[in-house]
Amino acid sequence: MLKLLIANRGEIAVRIIRAAREMGIRTVAVYSDADKDSVHSGMADEAVYLGGSAPSESYLAVDKVIAAAKETRADAIHPGYGFLSERPELSEACATTGVLFVGPSAHAMRLLGSKSSAKTLAAKEGVPIVPGLFTEGATPSELSRAAEEIGYPVLLKASAGGGGRGMREVRDPSTFADDLSIAVDEALKAFGDGSMMVEKLVDRPRHVEVQILADGFGNVACLFERECSLQRRHQKLVEESPSPYLVTNLPMWEEMQKAARQLALASGYVGAGTVEFMVDEPAGKFYFLEVNTRLQVEHPVTEAITGLDLVKWQLRIASGETLSLDADLMSGERRAIVGHSIEARVVAEDPAAGFMPSTGKIVAWAEPKAPGIRVDTGFGPGAEVSRFYDSLIAKVIAHGETRLEAITRLRSALLDFHILGASTNIGYLIDVLSHPDFIVGRIDTGFLSREFHDWRPIGIPPELGSIAGCANAGERPQSSASEADRVWSGSDGFRNARSAFQDTSATA
Repeated sequence: MLKLLIANRGEIAVRIIRAAREMGIRTVAVYSDADKDSVHSGMADEAVYLGGSAPSESYLAVDKVIAAAKETRADAIHPGYGFLSERPELSEACATTGVLFVGPSAHAMRLLGSKSSAKTLAAKEGVPIVPGLFTEGATPSELSRAAEEIGYPVLLKASAGGGGRGMREVRDPSTFADDLSIAVDEALKAFGDGSMMVEKLVDRPRHVEVQILADGFGNVACLFERECSLQRRHQKLVEESPSPYLVTNLPMWEEMQKAARQLALASGYVGAGTVEFMVDEPAGKFYFLEVNTRLQVEHPVTEAITGLDLVKWQLRIASGETLSLDADLMSGERRAIVGHSIEARVVAEDPAAGFMPSTGKIVAWAEPKAPGIRVDTGFGPGAEVSRFYDSLIAKVIAHGETRLEAITRLRSALLDFHILGASTNIGYLIDVLSHPDFIVGRIDTGFLSREFHDWRPIGIPPELGSIAGCANAGERPQSSASEADRVWSGSDGFRNARSAFQDTSATA
């Protein structure tokens, strides 16, 4: 592999460019109108314009991505995550044109990318699945009848895609038809596919996933698990490895990694992927959920506890190398785990306005720098947070000898992360990490909705906002609290306002 095109944007594009650079591989970035001045397009050795800001006009256009690879003579394409990363069409197009696709085959993606077919395969392989109906193209009447047989409450899920879209809890048969209609509509808008399945709803489950690496020679490594139970509206916010639950439940880990390895081998999977499970803690059972046939947002916590670079291994495997890791890593021996790691997703959204997405230009940016801290981002001063793409702007990853040390380091790092110009969820994350139940690992997927349903950010002192407004824009002081909040994006409270003011004063 001599030249790699990254068919993505933002922090994952930056992450891949850095890994490729260390391997001596030249890189090609692609960009849209909204990303013409982006960090990732400036970092790569070459950059190719794809089209309009809408994903369908740029990052989702397979023909344009392939044309960019031909134009620059790139011999490989890495899809990152999101966009085309789970679209078998790109894998097929690469195979047709002789370009390496850094990921699994189109066959494996189709087999595992659909929740329905993946669960059918899991059942065939003896992997435990939640009771439900997973038939492709199930009709509304079939779904309703299955819900009655399973017993309420049930969960409606889109067969395609993920991220909580096309997912609805149904606790009363009388609302089933309406909930199904809403779920189908969400799935059609998000994935262009309204196929649904229904399964038994497990109350207060934990979400645990296994990172796999598989080569083309039948070798599969299960690189331990990640706990992803802290979710808001089915979107992951905080992830960690190892899981505080599995640390004290080694028999379940052995069964879980066995199931993940079986699925990888049965599907002929090659590359990095994630096998996701739901854990019913009171019952001491786990159930297969789905396979993400790509790199995950939360992959850095696995890298922290294993010492591996997953992106580099993706590139090596795609180039035909054999997976050659330490024997303990290959066999999933817990003694290979080094410390504990936690990741928090910093998202551009306004907690004071119901967590609505926040857009605009980043005026000032100060990242935390401390032992055991890593920041993955595609943003910085002057970058524009666009309305066209995902609101994730950074990931802060902490690693420590113990879980408590990792938590402490992550909280400290977030306290030192200052962003001016867009509202963020930093204050929310700090409070989540400080919750007593989280600190002892007593969590589940409903934790945030229960414990933080009425969370509100700390207000910004109007006087400080007025001074900041003058320093930032040369304007006359404004005395209203609303102006202070506007200037300082008060989602993370007085602390960030004070620090941002110091940064602005120094450059004014």
